[in-house]
Amino acid sequence: MDGDTDTLYSIGDLARRTGVTVKTIRFYSDCGIVAPIDRSPAGYRRYGKDAVARLDFVRTLRDLGLDLPTIRKVIDRELPLHDVAEAHAEALDVQIRILRLRRAVLTAVAKRGCTPEEMSLMHKLARLSETERQCLVGDFLDAAFGRLGADPAFAGIARTMTPELPYNPGTEQVQAWVELAELTQDPDFRRLVRGMAEAQAAERTRDANGLHRDLAAIVCEQVAPALASGIQPASSQADAIVSTLTVHYARLVDQPDDAELRSRLLSRLKSMNDPRRERYFRLLAVINGWHAPESLAPVLDWSVQALRIRIRVRAQR
Repeated sequence: MDGDTDTLYSIGDLARRTGVTVKTIRFYSDCGIVAPIDRSPAGYRRYGKDAVARLDFVRTLRDLGLDLPTIRKVIDRELPLHDVAEAHAEALDVQIRILRLRRAVLTAVAKRGCTPEEMSLMHKLARLSETERQCLVGDFLDAAFGRLGADPAFAGIARTMTPELPYNPGTEQVQAWVELAELTQDPDFRRLVRGMAEAQAAERTRDANGLHRDLAAIVCEQVAPALASGIQPASSQADAIVSTLTVHYARLVDQPDDAELRSRLLSRLKSMNDPRRERYFRLLAVINGWHAPESLAPVLDWSVQALRIRIRVRAQR
């Protein structure tokens, strides 16, 4: 009789054919979602063949998370299914993003062994809106480059230091954002970045002859081959390399290559070698989906050691 268009089903029949419980079918009937088309002489509900397809459709929509009032409007054609699907997909996107943020915070807490206060701060930072994140980072960059931003070079540096967390970030990106945000609120780190920016600005101002080259680039150019060759900072072979660095810096700041200049250069190199600076750029790369930057620590360590040794030797003469 399955091929007979006049076939009627009892609630029990529908339950067996669809896997939906009798109680649920009765509830859907009372809600008008799957209405009976007839009743038996004894008053039992009877359903047409379309009730099977309708129940399958309702179960699918319920599995996707739609509420019953919305499902009824879809079935009654008061709402187009594609509009409902689009709206629900957008809502799920928000839920997925929130769950990713929560998972990232909990994972970070598990790894770092945070205090309740630290966990609360991490959760707050992770939940910031895009506008709030921009304000937080903008405040940090303004503290670092404020009044220097008129120089196109510093405006460019500020742009390259701006994290842009994607709309649907991965766990690693959220963890990186939280750590970076915490770092930007560290007063010591702010002073460090501001000090480096001011030193670089002063060097550019004194570079009237257009001789300016990024100090980090010069250090890498001169020291990387020495490291590759196994030259030790204290060896006589390092003398020429240190001399090249000090001569370049003396020309850059228009000062003689004396003890004061070498102390000043040493301070610059130590600031550049602060592990928080490198950590910031590594976190930035994770957030923005960039390749991890090459570490400057080896060449800066070598340079600091080599220069410190020669400053000490000069002072003992």
